[in-house]
Amino acid sequence: MKTIARESITLTDELQKYFGFNKFKGEQEAVINSVLEKKDTFVIMPTGGGKSLCYQLPALLSSGVAIIVSPLIALMKNQVDAIRNHGSEDGVAHFLNSSLNKSEIIQVKKDIKDGITKLLYVSPESLTKEENIIFFKEIKISFFAIDEAHCISEWGHDFRPEYRRLREIIEAIGSVSIIALTATATPKVQQDIIKTLAMTKANVFKTSFNRANLYYEVRPKVNVAIEIVKFIKKNIGKSGIVYCLSRKKVEEIAEFLQVNGIKALPYHAGLDAQTRVKTQDDFLMEEIDVIVATIAFGMGIDKPDVRFVIHHDVPKSLEGYYQETGRAGRDGGEGQCLSFYAFADIQKLEKFMKGKPVAEVEIGKQLLLETVAFAESSACRRKVLLNYFGETYRQENCGSCDNCKNPKVKIDATDDILMVVDTVIDVKEKFKSKYIIQVLLGDVTPLVSSYKHDNLEVFGKGDVEGKDEAHWNSVIRTALLEGFLSKDIDNYGLLKVTKEGKSFLEKPHPVFVTRDHDYTGAESDDDDDVDGGKTGAGSDPVLFTLLKDLVKQVARQKNLPPYVIFQETSLDEMAIQYPINMDEMTRISGVGPGKAAKFGKQFIDLIAKYVDENEIERPQDLVVKSVINKSGLKVHIIQSIDRKLDLEDVAAAKRLKLDDLISEIETIVLSGTKINISYYIDSMMDADKQEEIIDYFKESESDSLEDAIDELGEEDFTQEEIRLVRIKFLSEFGN
Repeated sequence: MKTIARESITLTDELQKYFGFNKFKGEQEAVINSVLEKKDTFVIMPTGGGKSLCYQLPALLSSGVAIIVSPLIALMKNQVDAIRNHGSEDGVAHFLNSSLNKSEIIQVKKDIKDGITKLLYVSPESLTKEENIIFFKEIKISFFAIDEAHCISEWGHDFRPEYRRLREIIEAIGSVSIIALTATATPKVQQDIIKTLAMTKANVFKTSFNRANLYYEVRPKVNVAIEIVKFIKKNIGKSGIVYCLSRKKVEEIAEFLQVNGIKALPYHAGLDAQTRVKTQDDFLMEEIDVIVATIAFGMGIDKPDVRFVIHHDVPKSLEGYYQETGRAGRDGGEGQCLSFYAFADIQKLEKFMKGKPVAEVEIGKQLLLETVAFAESSACRRKVLLNYFGETYRQENCGSCDNCKNPKVKIDATDDILMVVDTVIDVKEKFKSKYIIQVLLGDVTPLVSSYKHDNLEVFGKGDVEGKDEAHWNSVIRTALLEGFLSKDIDNYGLLKVTKEGKSFLEKPHPVFVTRDHDYTGAESDDDDDVDGGKTGAGSDPVLFTLLKDLVKQVARQKNLPPYVIFQETSLDEMAIQYPINMDEMTRISGVGPGKAAKFGKQFIDLIAKYVDENEIERPQDLVVKSVINKSGLKVHIIQSIDRKLDLEDVAAAKRLKLDDLISEIETIVLSGTKINISYYIDSMMDADKQEEIIDYFKESESDSLEDAIDELGEEDFTQEEIRLVRIKFLSEFGN
């Protein structure tokens, strides 16, 4: 026990030294001790829980180099940059993958042999190369870390077949301990990881999947592009990600955001590597606010201050949804998760499965059904999501999802749940929820007839007024959430009655359900309050802004993402604590002595000057307010005219009448912006008519439309023609 206590003190000191934190989060310390003791370790920890630290700190403290297997090249680069900025030696962390040239690979291997490198990030493909296996046998390896370990399982949302070979490769290199880490793993996936990596004796650390700072909302998929623009404009200046189902849709949405004045870029596998890297860097460096990406393509964006994640299309699984929404609010700050749902998306995804092996199709369909259940459910979304990962959420109202903020009326469904549990028992626990509902509603399907379940006493008892398929879906989902039923993870979702379910049959108690959402054709409420929280509450807003600007300036000089210099949470604390010397700076969360020495002086100088000039005694509250950017339409119109688009097409794209569009153009020109619509006027009027109108306005004392019509005559000129030429005149001579 004494040894452990002494190591704990040392670990905290080392944590402060390398990362600037004075205490561990959750199970981090226990995990790190397990790794340092050379024991196989399995970590299930949600995004933002601090998984990376669980292998980074022990790697820095161990003899030899830790090999970190990561599926994404982009993620490797981000993590290597972050580690290097916590110390003075760049060689402390490297990555080895296909993006390096020959001389760079030689340098990496030299640093490893010289004992400089403590962390080496590799892709599974690089790990399996014969030349690398030979090299790894020659060096001292402290341990292997398998990041994104869910890629091992076919039931995982991002299955990678090459992950299946990791155990045999590791054994070929040498017998060392393994730490496997994942943020998303159902009980089934957890079993697969342990079995495939032969980690049956591993120390398992499982943290709650609950991300308390995330707000979950599902809206019907109506006018989705417009709704996304509205949402982003309510969160202007914040970083966000929009996920789409296809590359084509990614391009369309990115362009739609751009013409509406939103700084956004597309990101998908069809773009060349150089463009993808540039887009990612622009996002990290906050040159753009929004990145639009395909669901299928893993981004690997390690950015802590993403404030919203929007799903234009429904994801393939709840694991995928959890992983993608988990990119929001990794720093513990605000994180809004908005999804647009239409059952047509599910049908599209099912079509994509055609031609695949039967087992794969069955798995895929089951995962999609779980997504449907989450989207259509009117129960607490947090409860449904955590239940999927085998975790029970006890609170009745989480207060941070659309269903809890706007709850529906609940009805007593005790008898209905008893009926469902009885039916599952009557059919010998060998069927899924859809079949149970068919029996309850009295549907004589060929399958029901073949099992003679149309002869059961319960057959058709659920077919009463007001209780349709949607109602019984709600009842079954409630029974699952209450723990009366479970889904057999090895048999594609067959319903089983639990011990609690049998107790409920013997001693029933009131259970209430709400009817699931009906998303057909409904409009979403523009006034929904989905802000989900405040950023920087309690800090000085002016100083916070100055610090953010300085971070961006330093980041550009160093060619690094801003958060690598200081994270927003650290800046927020600076704007509360006002550190004016190096000692005070090192007390700021996330700022250790190394980082303070490397970047701190400019920030200390700025804060000291600000405190002196403003005679600061205590901080002011900061409330980030929703600001709507009204320049989007103006930008779209100007860009469209620059591209010489017909005004009718421009009006149609913005759902405007041509008359209203001309009014908008008049406003733009009157504000002093030069616009050239000659190409359009030339296509509808000859030069003589244009000249006559221009001559009138040259001589006229007013630009009044009524006066112009009276003078020029309605018989020869339409009102529209006069307005268009007046725009041309004002633009050419007035702007």
